[in-house]
Amino acid sequence: MSRRKTISARLRRQVAERAGHRCSYCRSPEIVGMPMVVDHVIPQSAGGITALENLALACYRCNEFKGARTSALDPQTSEMVPLFNPCVQEWHRHFVWSDDGLRIIGRTAVGRATVEALRLNNEWLVSARRIWIRAGLHPPLE
Repeated sequence: MSRRKTISARLRRQVAERAGHRCSYCRSPEIVGMPMVVDHVIPQSAGGITALENLALACYRCNEFKGARTSALDPQTSEMVPLFNPCVQEWHRHFVWSDDGLRIIGRTAVGRATVEALRLNNEWLVSARRIWIRAGLHPPLE
């Protein structure tokens, strides 16, 4: 049985600060009490390392839906494409907010596949975003 490398508090802090204390995928704010974890973008089971360049802040929902996957089907083309990699790709290149700020729209094959695979517009998130908009916490101003 292989032992996983522990993520230090310092490294966790660096990952969270780089992500602006928001989920790197669905952009949920940590400040509302959304449980966050550190995601290995390339899973350890696939040779991913425990280093800043392979770690992303993720809410527990996105982390669970992503699992060990690194690719998914683009719903528009039915082709297998890589999932969004927040360590090397810019969120706004692959995603945009709907006009009302409630839904994430994939702009690219990577974005569309990630929206579907990680269920970035699930009912719970859309409802939460309505509340966060009223509280002035959403959408992110980045």
